[in-house]
Amino acid sequence: MGCQSGCLWLVVVELLSLLLVSVLWGCTNPLLKRGTEGIENVTRTSRVSQLLAEMYLVPFLLNQSGSLVFYYTLSTTELSLAVPVANSLTFLCTLITGKLLGEEFGGKQAVAGMFLTMAGITLCVISSTGDKDSGKQNTTQSV
Repeated sequence: MGCQSGCLWLVVVELLSLLLVSVLWGCTNPLLKRGTEGIENVTRTSRVSQLLAEMYLVPFLLNQSGSLVFYYTLSTTELSLAVPVANSLTFLCTLITGKLLGEEFGGKQAVAGMFLTMAGITLCVISSTGDKDSGKQNTTQSV
């Protein structure tokens, strides 16, 4: 009985970590895109100021912190769950953030794609939690 709540807590933490990764990646993608438009025309007098002017620093650092969280999460989460969930939710966050910034949304097909993506993520999570519960029950039964 104790493992079920502990295993569930672990899954919740893993999913929250993947959600954080997706938000950090997805919300910064449109900002990075916008920040790099016209970057070839930026000129500064020193190399340091040129580098700082060319780099869209805050979204870049947030995006890279998402990568750090992702690599840490990979150490505790099944690869078959982490990659599809993080990438799918990143796509959704990119779409929503882009829309908030005035980019084209994609119409009905984009909305249908978002619902299908959420359905797929739900199936991945249900499958993952079912595997952890059944694996723990099998080890306790054999003892």
